[in-house]
Amino acid sequence: MLKKLVLEFPPEVLEEDLQDRDVQMKAREGAVMELLRKGKLSQGRAAELLDISRNDLFDLMSKYDVPVMDMSQDELKKELSKQVLEK
Repeated sequence: MLKKLVLEFPPEVLEEDLQDRDVQMKAREGAVMELLRKGKLSQGRAAELLDISRNDLFDLMSKYDVPVMDMSQDELKKELSKQVLEK
């Protein structure tokens, strides 16, 4: 079941401005990027929700300063040592 995010704006913001497709897409984009940053969405699901490719998602993640790979220093060392040992 799809969920909704409700945002409230002051009266001086016109309803027609909130119905603007670009405004709605940017609001959705920001929410998806924050959920991705917090680990609540996978990269694949984020791309799907925004109807973009994984490559475009990586560009967007860069724009929002969301790490493409979120590993601790220890996790990264372990992963790199595995790859070295496999060769």
